[in-house]
Amino acid sequence: MSRAGPNGDDLVRMLATLANPHRIRVIAALVRGRNYVSQLARELGISRALLQVHLRKLETAGLVSAHLELSEDGKAMKFYEVNQFDVRLTPDELEAAARTLTPPEPGGRDAEEGSGA
Repeated sequence: MSRAGPNGDDLVRMLATLANPHRIRVIAALVRGRNYVSQLARELGISRALLQVHLRKLETAGLVSAHLELSEDGKAMKFYEVNQFDVRLTPDELEAAARTLTPPEPGGRDAEEGSGA
């Protein structure tokens, strides 16, 4: 029996989040250990503002977690770390996830894409 993977909506959200090279680099950097925003931005060579956008998306998708800690000088620092995840993309896993997708809204964007318009 196969293990239960994420439901269809969670899988779509996770894959959409990981479809950005910056976010893959953030995950890769955090695999080496938890880190705070300023240090992580320096390591990745991107602005703190841009990094925070990507971190929020990764956190919303459940791929990273954040924790506030106080530094020795009393400054609040937000540390991020990777949450463990294991997604297998086999035809059978995708078929199982598809059964749990939220149905498209009638007349919504999905309907338009399928109409050939």
